[in-house]
Amino acid sequence: MNNYLKFIIAIIICLGAGFLGSLTTVTGPGSWYDLLNKPPITPPGIVFPIAWNILYVLMGISLFLVWSQPQKYRKDPEKKKTALALFGVQLFFNILWSYLFFGLQSPVAGLMGIFVLLGLVSITIIKFYQLHEKAAYLLMPYLLWLCFATILNLWVVILN
Repeated sequence: MNNYLKFIIAIIICLGAGFLGSLTTVTGPGSWYDLLNKPPITPPGIVFPIAWNILYVLMGISLFLVWSQPQKYRKDPEKKKTALALFGVQLFFNILWSYLFFGLQSPVAGLMGIFVLLGLVSITIIKFYQLHEKAAYLLMPYLLWLCFATILNLWVVILN
């Protein structure tokens, strides 16, 4: 498979995860989320889809860089497979968080899920770094946003 096709597929995979997560995310006026007490550091609603779309594109580029990386690790050919599998698992937990928080309307379940997601993303960054440094750096904004989202999620639990 050529690299252009891999690039497009990697971006679509990540944006597709965002789309799947958005299916359970209802935040409009009168929604369950709208009625929650939120911390004063909560950004305006428009910030979330913009930030997430940027992050999903960065994640897709990162995925592409590792996926298209030549198998130069002949002593440990499983490194790339492990890194890609971890990426897939963290992406699943990314989708799952939306379901836990919004779908189940459970900030507590969301908080548990986001803690798992933080760990998975951290490990993925380490594994990606071993294969392609830039791929790991491209995941750092995602990790930072997840830290901020964790703080918001924790405050929602405390305030409600």
